[in-house]
Order: sequence, then structure tokens, then C-alpha cells
Amino acid sequence: MTDALTIVFFPEGAYGPTNNCAGIGAVLRGRGHRVVFILEESFAGTMEARGFEERLMRLGPPPAEPEVPGQFWIDFIRDTAPVFQKSTLEQLGEFIAPTWQALIDGAKYVDPRLREIFEDVAPDVIVEDNVVAFPAIAASGRRWVRIVSCNPMEMKDPLLAPFSSGYAAADRSGWAGFLDEVRRTHGDMWSDFDAFCREHGDTGLTYGPLGPEFIGESPYLNLYSYPAEADYERARPLAPTWHRLDSTVRAADATWDLPLDLRERDGALIYLSLGSLGAADVGLMQRLVDLLATTEHRVIVSKGPLADQITLHDNQVGEGFLPQPAILPQVDLVITHGGNNTVTEAFHHGKPMIVLPLFWDQVDNAQRVDETGFGRRLSTYGFRDEELTDAIDELLADTDLARRLAAMSARIKSSSGTVRAADLIERVGLA
Repeated sequence: MTDALTIVFFPEGAYGPTNNCAGIGAVLRGRGHRVVFILEESFAGTMEARGFEERLMRLGPPPAEPEVPGQFWIDFIRDTAPVFQKSTLEQLGEFIAPTWQALIDGAKYVDPRLREIFEDVAPDVIVEDNVVAFPAIAASGRRWVRIVSCNPMEMKDPLLAPFSSGYAAADRSGWAGFLDEVRRTHGDMWSDFDAFCREHGDTGLTYGPLGPEFIGESPYLNLYSYPAEADYERARPLAPTWHRLDSTVRAADATWDLPLDLRERDGALIYLSLGSLGAADVGLMQRLVDLLATTEHRVIVSKGPLADQITLHDNQVGEGFLPQPAILPQVDLVITHGGNNTVTEAFHHGKPMIVLPLFWDQVDNAQRVDETGFGRRLSTYGFRDEELTDAIDELLADTDLARRLAAMSARIKSSSGTVRAADLIERVGLA
């Protein structure tokens, strides 16, 4: 065995990045390394339950009143759902910029706590999966690795549409106007954060002709997860420190069986999941559930934080939260919001997708799934009933697509992305 390392994972406070890091961390722990997770307090105990050490932090002051579980998502959707129905250009000022600002505020608030953690744990490698910089990482003087859990358009290139635009690669007509609006809505915020990073020990950020960067590349190692068959052509190759992982699907930590009454029914098996945010829009979820009840198919529904407000039908089964890694291998088609984790897991298992995006890189994933022919992008709030049902029937009947997806899945599964990531991280720590 190689010399034991201490490796810190610092994922964004969301299930996708945390689960990706857990899959890689499990490989490293199996090799005898000490693996420590830095987590928001709301995630306390989740990694300990998987056998990892935890260090907890907050990205903002604690609330004056105890938070009701799930209340954040209820309030968020109530206030934000109307913005999701607007164009991505309109979202820049009304949603994307405020979201970046909240992330930046969190990075500023947590900086002293991160320095304490790094001093205490003394890691050989810090692995971060975030979308904004945390100057305490560079200031620690330790080797660090960046993981990108978003669509690869986050790594900008002249051949790629602006990040979070959802624009088609073949139509550049709106690109310049989108980037002008990015500068108008993001420029001052970026300048302030760049100054903060430099003042606190980071090398600083860049703002090029393709837009602002809120996090820099690691000089040691950068990883992203997207299969080669769906990845983008680039005018400029990524630096040699960048490595693509076709997927980082974690092993299922729970089993899940389809109830007997659905097993005995005819019809394809569909998985519906719009993530925590999408599922908290009960009106949207109920419309989808009711529409899918009119088809001949069986449906597994990830109902989300307001599960008790969503009524299922005879051809459906679901819970608030489901073990997705155990379910995806069983289904024939996935209806998703386009989160990078679900999209790459569907690719991994060779499942066609219908993508109903809300914001951020979901719109980019939806566009990529559509333009590569691996599924369909529909207007989340504007689709007609027959658009969805026709898309389901056409995708399920597409034998050429089924062969493409099966071949892609077999290739991805033949080489483990989590093992490759662990190898590369280990190499950084032992250098």
C-alpha cells in the first residue's frame, strides 16, 4: 500500500457534489487513507454514517429561530418559481446574480472557520467541489484539487455558448447580448470578490471575453465528470491538469424493489425526479404526475420535500426521497430537471432523458441532451401535454438510440471514474 495520506473533501452543500465526493472518498478510504469531509451543519452526520470523519461549518449566521425541516425549499420556490418561467437572459439579474452573491457571501463568512479546520486536520490534499473560490484553500499552502460537478460549459471556450444560457451551439445570435447582460449584472460583484480573494491569500480571479470566473483552476489537478460521447468540442484544449471522468457514479448504498402490483403491470418504467427545488413546486409536480397517469407506463416518483402534498395514481409509486443509484438501472426512461448528477448517472446507465430545466447548468444540460440526440428538452412550464407523451413514446421506440446508449453505458462502466479520480488525487498527495 502507498503511504497513508490525509485527504479533505469540501463539496458544495448539495447532494450531487457531496455524493460524487463520497464515491471517490470511499475508494481512497479503502486504500487506507484518512478521509475527512467539510460539511455544512445541515449535512451533519451524513458522512459519518458512511464511515468518514466530519468537520462542520456554516456559510452564514445561525437563524434566530430554529428552522423547520424543508421550510427553506418551500419559501425558496414560493419566491422564485416565477423567475424560472422567464428566459435565461432575464434570469441573469433576477436569479443568477443574486445566487452568485449568496455563494460569495458564504465564502467570505466561512473563511476563518476553514483556516481553523485546515490547521487542525493538516491535510496532504484538499479536494473542493464548489463553484466559487474559498481563499483559505490557496492560503493554506497545501496541494488542492478542483472538481467540477456542473456541465462542462463552466470551463469557457469560444465554441461554447455562455454558461447558464441554454443556447444552442449552432446558433450564436444571442451569445454577445447574453455576455453583455452578464457584465451588467455580475461585473461589480465579481470585482468585489476578486479583491476579497487577493486580500485573503488567493491569486485572484479572471474576467475574460467569455465572462467572469468566480473560481480559478488548480495548478495541481482539475477533474470534471461528463461522458466523452456528450462532451463538447473546444477551440482551445483544456490545460494538461484537466482530466475528464466519464462518470463518478457512486455504488448504491441501499436496495430498492418495485412493488409487486407495478411489477405485474405492462408498460415501460419511468423515473421522474426534478430535484429538491423542482419537486417543491407542487403545481408543476402534480401536473406531471397527473399527465403520466394517463399513459400506459409505470412511474417511480421522487416526490421531494413536500411529498405529502403530491397525490400519486394507480400506475405510480414514490416517496419524498428515493435511493436513485439503486433505481436508475431498473428504469427505461428518465424525466429530470437536468442536474449534472442525474444527467451523468442516466448516461452511465444508458437511459434516454426528457429534461425540464429550471436554472443554472440545468439549461445547458438540457440543451446538450437534446442536440446530441440522447433525449429531449422541453419547456418546463410551457410544454403541451402531447409534447411530453409523444416524446416518451418516441424515445422508447427509438432502437438506434437504445443501441447508442447501451454502447456508451458499456464503455463508461468498463473504466471506473471514481477509481481514476482516486488515482489522480493520490498522485497529487504523494508528489
